[in-house]
Amino acid sequence: MAPNSLLDDIQDLNLSYLLLVQRLLNEDRESAMFRLDMNADLADTIIRLSIKQLTQLSRTNQLLCNLRFTDAEQLNMLVRNPRAQGLEQTHASLLMAGAGRVQFSSRQGS
Repeated sequence: MAPNSLLDDIQDLNLSYLLLVQRLLNEDRESAMFRLDMNADLADTIIRLSIKQLTQLSRTNQLLCNLRFTDAEQLNMLVRNPRAQGLEQTHASLLMAGAGRVQFSSRQGS
């Protein structure tokens, strides 16, 4: 994969992520804040961003989202879950809620 293609993919993912975050916050603010481990001030700021501002924010060489897992054991617990099918989503939610938190990059890339 060419370096420019990778950068384009990162920036596209960032924009998609920011749009999803904004949509989640607009549809169910409290649930979104919990899912994203986000405080009210950050939620309010993201809700108010225009599409132009979201696009500017997405144009970095760093991912604005990251996996919540801090180690392979947490990931393995989720993918090798022996629980009944009806409980998988609940179990995954509990694991994700206790995992590392989403962090926004505060530095713009070059």
